[in-house]
Amino acid sequence: MSRKAKAIILDSWAVMAYLGDENAGEKTAEIIANAHENKIPLKMSILNVGEVWYTMARRTSEHEADQVIDELRELGIEFIDADWKMTRIAASYKSKYEMSYADCFAAALAREEKADLVTGDNEFKEVEMDIKVIWL
Repeated sequence: MSRKAKAIILDSWAVMAYLGDENAGEKTAEIIANAHENKIPLKMSILNVGEVWYTMARRTSEHEADQVIDELRELGIEFIDADWKMTRIAASYKSKYEMSYADCFAAALAREEKADLVTGDNEFKEVEMDIKVIWL
């Protein structure tokens, strides 16, 4: 990161890479560590947190999915609820682009917070003109 971001938004793609010990997960871990070192807030849309939870619940169990969410909180990631303003931005993205609705909320949060979004999901190429994407 050449400039200091106001916040870092983590997409579920980045978090799942981190949890899966993938190569992209190593980069996610570095971004998280750098954010802590530079006191940059880490945030996720609650919809993206839900994506992580249901993915983990399907792969393992609801209990383990709950533990993963606790781990994200311990990492200092703030879960942001969707209000109408964010929902309106997300819905606008969904009306224009071929993105999942949950991805639209990650993008909307990044736009609203003037934050950098961390992902490897190519769906975000659609909104790169509106938000700063850190590609994994």
